Amino acid sequence: MPTQGELPEIRKTIVIQAPIEKVWKAVSTSEGIAGWWMANTFEPIVGHEFILHAEQYGDSSCQVTELNLLNRVGFNWGKDWHLTFELKSLDGGTEVTLIHSGWDADKVTEFGQPHTVVRGFMDGGWEKIVKKRLPSYLEA
Repeated sequence: MPTQGELPEIRKTIVIQAPIEKVWKAVSTSEGIAGWWMANTFEPIVGHEFILHAEQYGDSSCQVTELNLLNRVGFNWGKDWHLTFELKSLDGGTEVTLIHSGWDADKVTEFGQPHTVVRGFMDGGWEKIVKKRLPSYLEA
């Protein structure tokens, strides 16, 4: 049962014309993530603590929480959020779903912005990142 202040997760799904192995490298390696999203110290090891270098917002502490080869990678982002990338092999491509959860109307981010405001920015940001930057990185 959702708590009083819980906000819906952000979900973005796209089909990319690239094999699942190539997409997996883009979402489960430091070099891959840096290529389409942001610089980081990610390593594909459950429990690994790493940093996302979030430009003007500074560095965010993260921790890998799940790793299911070629299917799912998930990590805690900062104090509140969780990010998951789900992959599904399709004929001639790969379906990618990003899930950004942990939104709460009663909370503020580490940089002092209310979740209600940041969620709107992030929803639009993920739209561009997942649907434009990730495919252009992979299909180049």
